[in-house]
Amino acid sequence: MLTSANKYPFFELLEIIPEIDLVYKCYQPLKPLKAGNFIPDLSFKREQLRWQRFHGGTETFGPVLSIQLLNKPLVISFYSKHWGENGLEQLIRLNFIQNEIKANGGNLLIINADNDEDLAKTAWENDLSLNFYFDENHEIAELFGVYSENYPVWDRFSGIDVNVPLLATYVIDQFKQVVFADIDMDLTGSFSANGIIAAVYESALLRSSKKSA
Repeated sequence: MLTSANKYPFFELLEIIPEIDLVYKCYQPLKPLKAGNFIPDLSFKREQLRWQRFHGGTETFGPVLSIQLLNKPLVISFYSKHWGENGLEQLIRLNFIQNEIKANGGNLLIINADNDEDLAKTAWENDLSLNFYFDENHEIAELFGVYSENYPVWDRFSGIDVNVPLLATYVIDQFKQVVFADIDMDLTGSFSANGIIAAVYESALLRSSKKSA
């Protein structure tokens, strides 16, 4: 009969070879821009492959004058197909208010995190009339603080396994100052259409008053 003393073979601790399986990563929480912050480095590249435009669900072609986008209050919204229904719902809401944005003196641009081959299908199925800009390497998303390699979104949200920018919508004025920020940090469907339109209107009014002064 075996005793507790001889159930297991004897070995020296020096025989154990440690293996490091885990690599420590220093995750740092995202710090999205807030109203009042400036973005002096904000610019858009002219390459046509970065731009996609849709009207009534149909893709349209032609030059996009990025300087004209920044001459007026600009609504910038970050989107990725990897957000699934949450991302699509944001596009539909923006599409619904885009005419009011333009009527109040503003522009609207969707910052697309992906080189999305299915975007044309999404636009057609949902009758979208929106302008998209492909943010290669997440340069603009990092400027706004809604993306970082040091804080992948899968660490915060279940059901997503790709690091993409947060669902966020901003309004910036012609001085590249943030005048409105709406970041959906908890996927609760946060979206203030009235807040966006009011911010566009007030910025456009201020712009007009300064031009006429």
